Amino acid sequence: MFKRLLVGLVLLVLIGCAAFAALAWRPSIAPVAPAPVSSFPADLVTRGARVAAAGYCVTCHTAAGGQTLAGGYAFPSPFGTIYSSNITPDPQHGIGAWSEEAFVRAVREGVARDGSHLYPALPYTHFTLATDEDMQALYAWVMSQPPVATDPPADTVRFPFNVRALQAGWKLLYFRNARFQPTPGRSEEWNRGAYLAEGLSHCAACHTPRNGVAAEKGGTEAYAGAVIDGWYAPPLTAANRSPVPWTKEELEAFLGRGGSALHGVAAGSMSHVVHDGLALLPPSDVAAIATYFADLNGSAARTGETAAAVQKALAASAEGTSVQVVDRGGEIYRAACAYCHYNRGEAALQRPELALNSAVSAPEPDTLVQVVLHGVGIKDGLPGLMMPPYGQALSDGDIAQLAAWLRRTRTDQPPWPNLEKRIAELRRPGGDA
Repeated sequence: MFKRLLVGLVLLVLIGCAAFAALAWRPSIAPVAPAPVSSFPADLVTRGARVAAAGYCVTCHTAAGGQTLAGGYAFPSPFGTIYSSNITPDPQHGIGAWSEEAFVRAVREGVARDGSHLYPALPYTHFTLATDEDMQALYAWVMSQPPVATDPPADTVRFPFNVRALQAGWKLLYFRNARFQPTPGRSEEWNRGAYLAEGLSHCAACHTPRNGVAAEKGGTEAYAGAVIDGWYAPPLTAANRSPVPWTKEELEAFLGRGGSALHGVAAGSMSHVVHDGLALLPPSDVAAIATYFADLNGSAARTGETAAAVQKALAASAEGTSVQVVDRGGEIYRAACAYCHYNRGEAALQRPELALNSAVSAPEPDTLVQVVLHGVGIKDGLPGLMMPPYGQALSDGDIAQLAAWLRRTRTDQPPWPNLEKRIAELRRPGGDA
C-alpha cells in the first residue's frame, strides 16, 4: 500500500514538473545579421527616439560613467542585484543578432531571443501595452545606435530566484500579455496620458508598493507610493498628503521643467524621468500624462484648498525664521536653510517653500534626507539652480533634528519614527537599507 502511494506521489511530481516545463518553455528565435542603419527610415528612427525617451531606455541601460545603452545599471532587490543588459546593436555583446520579432517579444513578454525568461526588472508588465507601431519604431532606433562591445556585470540573484524558468510561474500570477485599449468616454488627451503612464513610462513601477515576490500591488494600493532606491516615490492618487493638490497645471510644470513653486523640485530618479525622458517628448505628451494623473488624484475637487494652504505655509515660514528659535533643529534650519527657503508674499519657484514641499509631508523621510545629504545637482530639479549637499557638514543627529523640526513646524503630519537610524542607513554606500 505504502509502495503504491509512493509511486503515485512520484508520478504526480513528474507530471507536475513536465507540466511546468511545458508552461515555462519558449522557443528560441533564430539570429539575424545586423541590419544596416540606412535600412531604417529616418522618420521611424525619430519616432523610436521618442518611444525610448518615454520608456527611459537610456537611463536604465546605461551605468554611471558607462557607454550609452551598454548596460550595467544596477537594480538592487531583496533577491540580489540585477544589472541591465547591453542593448546596443553589437551582435556578440548586445542584441545586434536579434530580429524585430525577438526584440518585441523580449520587451512585451519578458522572453529573450534564446527563449529564457527575463526578470521583471525589465518592466514588460507595462511595455506589453505598447502598440505595434511604437515597438517597430523602438527597434529601428535601438538598431541605429552605436554598437558597444562590452558585457555588464553578472547578476547576483540568489538561488532559487536565479532559475529563469521560475519566472514563468511569476508571470502566470502577475502578468497579462495585452495591448492598451482606450477607455470609452474619455478624451483623446486622457487616453494618451493613460497609454504613456501605464505603458511606456511605467510610472507604477516606482510609485506602487510591491509584494514579497516583487510584483506591483493592485486595487487600492496601485500608485499608493513606495520607497525605491532610498527615495520615496509619493502616491499619485488622492492618498498623496501634499497640502496643495497636484492639479494638471502643477503636474505639467513639475514634469515639464523639473519643479513647481507649490511642491518642490525633482531629484534622484525623478530627475532622470524629467530631464532624460519627458524632456525629449512633445509638450502635448507631458500635458496628457498630467491630465491622466490629475484625474486619478481627484485634484479638481481640492482646488479651493490651494490659497489657504499657501498662506498657512508662508506664515509658518515667516514665524520659523523671524522669532528666536531654541530648538536645535530650528537653529540648523536658520543657519543652513532659511536664506534660500524663505519667502515673503508668495511662494517662489526658485526657492521652494518647505511647508508646501511634498518631501516634508510624505509618510517616509527618505526623499528629504537624501536631498539634505546629497543636495540637488545643477542638472537636477530646475536647470541652472542647485542646492548644496550637507552630508559632510551635518551629522546624522543634526539631520534628524532638522527633519523632525520641519515635520513639526511645517506640517500637521505625525513625527517620523527612528529618524537617526534611517538617516544612517541612507548615508551608507548605495543609499538604502
